[in-house]
Amino acid sequence: MTTTPSFTTTSGDIFEALGKDIAHAPISESDRVTMLRNLQNLRNQKINLLITGATGVGKSSTINALFETEVAKVGTSPNPETMDISKYELGNLVIWDSPGLGDGKEADTRHAKGIISKLNEVDSKQAPLIDVVLVLVEAGSRDLGTTFELINNIIIPNLGPNTDRLIVALNQADQAMKGRNWDRQHNKPMPALCEFLDTQIASVARRIKESTGVGVTPMYFSAGYKDAQESQKPYNLSKLLYHIVKHTPSEKRVAYVDTISRDPEMWKCDDKVKEYTKEVQATLWESVTSAASKGASIGRDIGRVFGGVGETIGAAVGGFVGGVCGAIGSLFGW
Repeated sequence: MTTTPSFTTTSGDIFEALGKDIAHAPISESDRVTMLRNLQNLRNQKINLLITGATGVGKSSTINALFETEVAKVGTSPNPETMDISKYELGNLVIWDSPGLGDGKEADTRHAKGIISKLNEVDSKQAPLIDVVLVLVEAGSRDLGTTFELINNIIIPNLGPNTDRLIVALNQADQAMKGRNWDRQHNKPMPALCEFLDTQIASVARRIKESTGVGVTPMYFSAGYKDAQESQKPYNLSKLLYHIVKHTPSEKRVAYVDTISRDPEMWKCDDKVKEYTKEVQATLWESVTSAASKGASIGRDIGRVFGGVGETIGAAVGGFVGGVCGAIGSLFGW
């Protein structure tokens, strides 16, 4: 059973920017017609993201942090908040929040059937409906039997040949050693905790590979929290977003521009292995402009044609790198 909350947003800014850029671009009328047709196709593209994991692992907190919403109810009691698969529509991004596993044999059987059914659902083109599957794992848990049951026996056998749709991420990194070795002042793990977390993700990857033959590259993060007494900003949320965007079909990534959180604090703290926010910007720019200009002969003029789109993407993800992009072209030397 799927429940749909009465919440929706419109995804208009990026399409408005695309339309204006195309309308005013110094291009031929045939190219303009082609690009306006592409724009209409982009408007119809939807991303379907399935988020699942054991009860209490932070699925709802992760959704709310990534997309700056409060649509997903965060649990404050021992009982799971998500009893059925919930559907949240944020413009052209559709999020499926699955029930948690680990709630008893009867409940788990029902929940597993729901996940399997959703993974085997197809869209109007007979392609898999679900574009990305994000499995959240409790970072500090030593007993991951339920998690491996979910990944190895429920999700992977129902992904079909495109196992690249799967992302595994360890949440609650700050609590992995019961709160020890977490630098609260700088909101990041200390070396001892980094070593522990690296061991955890290596173990998860190895066990999945041994059981299924499928290679995954897990990462760890903390979705953060906020209650009446205190709050903590996320850690490595930018890295998680980077992985989600990269695993999403290129032609659909435009839906993220108008949905990701605009709060710079949400993206500030990460492991600095990559400049994830700039990587996200570059990926979105390339995907959006490539899809919009498909079949048009604008060549090297693409940066000049899509200046407004650059500003829109810069506003979406440029804000969380300190507002460096009045126009996204500055990232690429244009």
